[in-house]
This record gives sequence, structure tokens and C-alpha cells, in this order.
Amino acid sequence: MAYTSILAVHRLDRSVEYVMDKDKTSRTGAGSASSLAEAVDDARDREKTECGVFESAIGCTLDTAYRDMRANKERWGRMDGVQGYHLVQSFAEGELTPELAHRIGLELAERLLHGQYPAVVATHLNTHCLHNHIVWDSVAMDTGRKYRSSARTYYTGVRAESDRLCRQYGLSVIESPESERGKKQYGKWLAEQNGKPTWRTAIRQDVDSAIAASLTWRQFVKALEGQGYELRMQRKYPTLRPPGKERCVRFKTLGKQYTPEAIRMRILYPRRGTKGQAVPRVQYARLRTRGRPVRGFTGLRALYYRYLYELGALPKRPVYPGYAVRQDIRKLDQYVEQMRFLSRHGIDSREQLAEYRKPLLDEIAALTKERHGLYRSAPDSPRIGQITARLKVLRKEIRMCGRIEKHSMEIGQRLAEARAEQKKYVEKEKQKGADKAEKRRDALQRDSRFH
Repeated sequence: MAYTSILAVHRLDRSVEYVMDKDKTSRTGAGSASSLAEAVDDARDREKTECGVFESAIGCTLDTAYRDMRANKERWGRMDGVQGYHLVQSFAEGELTPELAHRIGLELAERLLHGQYPAVVATHLNTHCLHNHIVWDSVAMDTGRKYRSSARTYYTGVRAESDRLCRQYGLSVIESPESERGKKQYGKWLAEQNGKPTWRTAIRQDVDSAIAASLTWRQFVKALEGQGYELRMQRKYPTLRPPGKERCVRFKTLGKQYTPEAIRMRILYPRRGTKGQAVPRVQYARLRTRGRPVRGFTGLRALYYRYLYELGALPKRPVYPGYAVRQDIRKLDQYVEQMRFLSRHGIDSREQLAEYRKPLLDEIAALTKERHGLYRSAPDSPRIGQITARLKVLRKEIRMCGRIEKHSMEIGQRLAEARAEQKKYVEKEKQKGADKAEKRRDALQRDSRFH
């Protein structure tokens, strides 16, 4: 099965020593390379590549690979920071030939680098598992821009492309627990890592409340269905569909404590605070009112205030927070910021929002024209920096106005859905109350007959 790892290469000052003195080139593996030259030499270790049969170069030559990469850095003046990257791609024992492994390594390098970064690709045969080493310069040949490596680029680029190539050639890939749960967008992963709410937060809250109100699995199902959820249990991966949504959500994607088996255990043993059963608290933004109720809001500010109330961002909480609103809880911080913007500038209507934005656009146009003139006449003028800083502030304000204009329309629609949902909930509760009262009357009548 394909396994990939990527390391940043530092210490360019040692590279010349390794190029000039081959006896110092480390052959202890990719994990110990501390310089770009050392990484290139290790990738091209002739004892591991069968006399260079499975070696290739991209954007440089094999014999002068390091010198070509160094010359590329000097040409762009990018000698500082990370000097390059060293990628190792390993395959399961006996799955493929050296020729195919090398071809996959070349295709992976082409897909990742697009021919922009000088690179060396070598396939090592010295272990039971064939593996590729790809070493590339951190500076692009055509633009001088540096390659950026992060958790996001690794999972969405390196690992995804490697797995895609392996599947294309009929090879196995590592199916980690994360991939078994399905692909997770980087923004959602980052929000959950930082304790921020996502659209799944509302679903988890509904599941938690249904668990708390249930003594059996059947009661749990009825509680969720009463909130408008549709459950589909007779399938390989049980799912639930939130109210008003077309797509279903698998229970297991909500977390370890939200699989059907875990939910049954939580219903059977409802012990709060037991290790492994605690539900993590999500930190929400709060709109501070300094203990005084905010009155006199109209238009956009009233709309945002009502929405923040429905989201639970105010001290007073709604009786029935509908899913139509709470599914948008991941944007709570944005809505609080927009509410503060409206209050700070006293904006209550879209017309006032357009009036506020117009002089900003005019100022941006004037400053942009002035800066273009300075670029030609006085490129070293400190005024350019001042204009750039001011433009940054103005454009941020323009973006805020655009988001408010867009989000206010969405908020109005969601509030209408929430009101309809709340009306159904109230009617259902009234009907439950009426049914209970009728049952009590029937019971009293039966008792009176016997007496």
C-alpha cells in the first residue's frame, strides 16, 4: 500500500560541503537529510538505484542537480528559509515492478510541481518495499515563488494525488480511520480543531437532547423524528437527514460518541462526566449588551439581533431554537461582527448601506489612481505605503458591506423557515397537551363509573 511523507530541507550552508566531498553524503535514509545537497545525493544513491537506471531529473540535469537548484535560487534572490522538500513514496511489498514504481514517481512529481520546480526522482530498490524519493527546489523557475507545504497541501495534494495514481494502476492505498469516515474539508477540520461550531454542531445538539430525553432507542428515534429528522437505519452506514435538507448525514461522521452503538450505550448508561462520554463544549461568540436590553433597533439591526437571539448568542435563549437557524451557527462570529459594524455606523437599511459604501468606492478609485502615478514618478515615495495601508482598510469595509447585503437576505429566509418550524413545534406541543388532557378526562370518567 502506498505511504507518503514529506520533509522540509534546511541548512543550505552545508550543501557545498556535501557537493564537494562525496564521502560526507549521508546514506542513512530520507529522514536524516539536513541540507538540499544531502537530500539530492541520498535520493541519487547509486547503490540503492541500481547504477542510476531508475533516476530522472525535471528542470535540471542529474549530474548538476544541486548546482542547478542553487543557481535558480540565486537568480531569484531566494536563498533564505526552506531550501527544498524531500518526499518519500513507499509501496507494498511485491505489488509492482521498479519500472512502474519509477513511472508513478515521475507522474506524481509532474502533478505536484507542474514542471515549475527543479526536481530529482529516484526509485530505491534496497529494501523489501520499493520506494521513490522526490527532491525538489523550494523556488519556482518561472516565477520565483516559494513552494508552500502544510497539512492542507499534504492531504489535498500530496497524499490525494499519490492515492489517485495508485488506484489508477491497481495498487493498494492506506485507508486510515479518517478516510474511512469520509473526506473532510479543510475549513471544517480547522474549525473543529479550534473549537469553532460547524453545521454538524446543530445536529449533535439535537442528538444530545434526544438522548437526554429518552430511556430507550425507540424513544430516541421518536424524539429525533419529532424534531423533523428522517432516520435510515437499514443500510451499511446508518444515516439521518436534518429537517429541510436534501442530503443525509452518516451517524459516524458526527464523531465517535454519535454512532448508533455509542448512542445506545449513552441511553442505557446516562452518566454525565464519564470518561469518553462527555460532549465537548463549543465556544460561541457573545454579543455583549452590558446587562441592559437593547431597544430601538429597526431594519437590518433588528434582523441581525433577532437572528443572534435565535442562534443563542444573547444572554436570553429562545424556547425552541429551530434547526433552520442553528445549522448556520458556524457563521456566528461573522454575524456578531456584522451586527457590531451596523451598530457602529448606525445602518438600518440596505439604502443606508449603499450610501455608506459609495464614498468608500470613490476614495478607493482616487487613491488607486494616485498610487499608479507614484509608481511611475516616485517609486520610493513613503506615500505609496500610506495609500496601500488605507486601501486595505477601505477594501475591508467594502467586503463587509457586501457580506451584510448578502447575508441579510439569507437571514430573512432562515428566520421565516425557523418561524414555520417553531409554529409546527408549538402546534405539536399543544396537541400533545390536548391528548394528555383528554386521556386524563377519560380516566376520571372511568373512575367515576366504578364509584
